[in-house]
Amino acid sequence: MDFNLLDKQQEFLKLLERQGKSFNTVKNYKADLQCFNTFLIDKQEHLKIKSFSSTQVQEYSRYLDEKYGSPNSVRRRVQALRLFFDYLLGQNLFPENPLKKMAVSPKVLDNPEPTPFPEVIKTYKLLKKRIKDTEGLQQLVNARNVVIFHLIYGAGLKVSDLAKLSFGSILKDKNSYRVMVEHPKRDPYSIPLPEAFNKDFLFYKNRLQDYQRQEELEMEELLFNANPYKILSGGLSPRGTELFFEELRREMKTEMTAKSLRQSCIFKWLNMTVSHTTIKEWLGVTPSYSLELYLEELKKDPAGKVFQDLEVEDDQ
Repeated sequence: MDFNLLDKQQEFLKLLERQGKSFNTVKNYKADLQCFNTFLIDKQEHLKIKSFSSTQVQEYSRYLDEKYGSPNSVRRRVQALRLFFDYLLGQNLFPENPLKKMAVSPKVLDNPEPTPFPEVIKTYKLLKKRIKDTEGLQQLVNARNVVIFHLIYGAGLKVSDLAKLSFGSILKDKNSYRVMVEHPKRDPYSIPLPEAFNKDFLFYKNRLQDYQRQEELEMEELLFNANPYKILSGGLSPRGTELFFEELRREMKTEMTAKSLRQSCIFKWLNMTVSHTTIKEWLGVTPSYSLELYLEELKKDPAGKVFQDLEVEDDQ
């Protein structure tokens, strides 16, 4: 069956966007598929692929090995193409996925680069000050951002986890809270939130409920997307969270990302002597996931990576 490869790639990328993939993730998939397109042009001078044989798969493997020195770069491009062929398979454009049997180098984990704890404290205090210095919708947005900060540094959530949370995901646990994370391929699990979360969450929840009553707005999602004038929709996409961190980096002249803050949370748990099994459960990773790189970093610089829970701030 003939089809336009570029059109199908565009459809695939739009599907990733609808699934909630972040802006950067979709951009990376696009670049990875463009690498495949370049390979086709080099080999056959056109982008038509009525079939893709095992010989062509081997040629593409050699092409990637020669073009990229990093095993992770090769692995990522193979994975992107494999998922794209799964998409073509689902549309009956291919009888099978030719990439399924393509051998890929094991993933090489990068050394963690956590946000230093003094910077974590400085950022938290800045976010709290913003709440005190504002009112109305802007104050509500600032209160939301503090909750985002807690969920990443306090509970180690990824931006993709944040996008799926509702108020029902925040569970009361005696005098504290837990956040429940749901994944399509595993049972839900919950992660305890530190004491500093309590007042900040209740302040945010009360202000949001007031706003919803005033605007006659119904919303079950924990977070929201807004412009300077109104809440646009419930839920906050991974890209929305990334924009929040981009703004923080500009103001604070910092390298902090959601990923680096999450890594700080992992160091915090290790410093609190949380068991490795529990940490892996809270991160949503398999039991085989290794924390060795984090342990090695602690050995190198134990004093510089002594992370702890944030102290409870005064009421707003």
